[in-house]
Amino acid sequence: EGCTVAGRDPRELAEGAQDLLREVVEVVLSTGFETGFARTTMAAQAAALTAADIAREPPSALNDAFVARVLRQLFERLGATYIKLGQFVASSPTVFPPEYVREFQQCLDSSVTVPFSQVRSIIEKDLGRPLSQVYSFVDPVPLASASIAQVHAATLVTGEDVVVKVQKPGIEDVLSTDLGFVYLAARVLGFINPDLNSRGSLSDIASDLRTSMLGELDFTQELDNLDVFRAFLAENGLDAVAVAPKPFREASSRKVLTMERLRGVALVDLDGIRKYSADPEATLVAALNVWSLSVQRCDFFHADVHAGNLLVLEDGRVGFLDFGIVGRLPPKVSKAVDDLNDALAVGNATGMARALISMGATVGEVDERSFADDIETLLARLGGV
Repeated sequence: EGCTVAGRDPRELAEGAQDLLREVVEVVLSTGFETGFARTTMAAQAAALTAADIAREPPSALNDAFVARVLRQLFERLGATYIKLGQFVASSPTVFPPEYVREFQQCLDSSVTVPFSQVRSIIEKDLGRPLSQVYSFVDPVPLASASIAQVHAATLVTGEDVVVKVQKPGIEDVLSTDLGFVYLAARVLGFINPDLNSRGSLSDIASDLRTSMLGELDFTQELDNLDVFRAFLAENGLDAVAVAPKPFREASSRKVLTMERLRGVALVDLDGIRKYSADPEATLVAALNVWSLSVQRCDFFHADVHAGNLLVLEDGRVGFLDFGIVGRLPPKVSKAVDDLNDALAVGNATGMARALISMGATVGEVDERSFADDIETLLARLGGV
């Protein structure tokens, strides 16, 4: 006999419920009661304040723009984790509706700064040395403040002009708790309505997000990523086109990352770019080409590319910043990308179809021959434009 709940077998349903309960207990125990209670209280306060705002100024129309604004305000009140999620929305125009992307752009500059006294304490504790033994100068006013860390201009005792990225206090507990609850919410939704997993498991997506964001808290990983990306640029003759800051290992740790200071303007500042580049469009294309090549030839690709993480430097090169979140292609997908490029180069529709199917760009069973015919028709139309 089948079960009326989503038409599933009772035994399968019971096993799924047991797994879900076990994960709930694991997440709650890992976050700790005190932090979990504090974050739950903060969430209730944020929801109440947001509801009060709506009651005070009711919308003239209930549309996507209004919902996006309410969610953005709620995310900002919920703090670092949700601001980071908001930044993900703002940087993903192919995933989210334009009203949400536009509204959440405000999250890119939404962050509270930490007093320099706390920053100094974190640096000295994590490096295990007095500040004066590492830096001859640290500007107490931050250059930038993000959800997880803030950045200060500094000079090393050896004379190099650098920036110091310092992790904000208490952020690890907050992120771990919030992301644990986000994961549980995804698991519950996927359990109640399996159809939500038709284009990919919600819990797997939440789990990957949780892993990548918690990994971002270990700045030694970002330091290693910088070294790898700089080597990729050198090995592929791209030093004249792009650059990533040189890290200083002896002045870095798990919560402190000291890097060469790059000077330039954001890639979206067209007036600023024109000061350093005679052809802004070519500069943008160069940035895209470097990133695309890194997907194929580097150990990883930058997975958090947005306006705040790309600079046009005074010498015209593109500067890639913030390698806390990176992505890696599985070998099968990587080979499929190479095969697709080879097929594109010679106009081989069958090769394109096979590569796209292999990398998982299609849904369900696909007839390769018919798919290739469709691609060939599209190529013929494009060639006639």
